[in-house]
Amino acid sequence: MTLADTWLAAWTTDGGFADCCTADVSYEDPVTAVPLTGGAEIDAHAALLRIAFPDAAIEATAPMLEGDGHACIPWRLTGTNAGEIGPLPATERPVELHGLHYVELRDDRIARARGFFDLYDGAVQLGLLPQRGGLGEAALLMLRGFGVSRR
Repeated sequence: MTLADTWLAAWTTDGGFADCCTADVSYEDPVTAVPLTGGAEIDAHAALLRIAFPDAAIEATAPMLEGDGHACIPWRLTGTNAGEIGPLPATERPVELHGLHYVELRDDRIARARGFFDLYDGAVQLGLLPQRGGLGEAALLMLRGFGVSRR
């Protein structure tokens, strides 16, 4: 099993990050409020994914690109929102997200990782936010102060 395979499997396996990360691994993504440190914190973060999407499947969409102590792991997540996402109840809707993790390697293990995916698109798929380009999105932007002309 490659490092990328082990990393991706860890998201759907309790305690899996110890198999591919350094003890002081640092992690962040669009959902984390602050960077997480250590495998236990990342495991707790991944457990929330498993609660929200009990049938979650994560697969590599291309081989890991590696060089000079860094790597990129592209992936695709599929699952149905059958559990709570924080304070939000389950929507019972399917989701498909594409993303990637940029990782820093130390001694053939992941020492730092940053995840990138389209959080807005995920919320749209779950019915939590309006489609892009529609009236609903325009209303949200207006409420946030974008697109309002000042006289």
